[in-house]
Amino acid sequence: MGVVEDLADALARDAIEAAERLGDDRLVEEVAKVIGAGSTTTEEAYLTAVRVRLAAARGRKYLAERIAKAEAAAESDPAESPRS
Repeated sequence: MGVVEDLADALARDAIEAAERLGDDRLVEEVAKVIGAGSTTTEEAYLTAVRVRLAAARGRKYLAERIAKAEAAAESDPAESPRS
């Protein structure tokens, strides 16, 4: 990635973590407004990084839930396929 993308991704990671710790869903948007006032290019890269990171987190959570469900089903009924 380029400098803009690297910096925006690091900020996105930090802002998401801070928002979770503070319980403030609007923090990510507020950071976007602050950086957008100085650089729309950085704001766009930041928002893209936020969307990608949040989507990946949702995907990982879904995958973990599916694996846990399949493992629980296999433990309760060893003959059952993990695809159910």
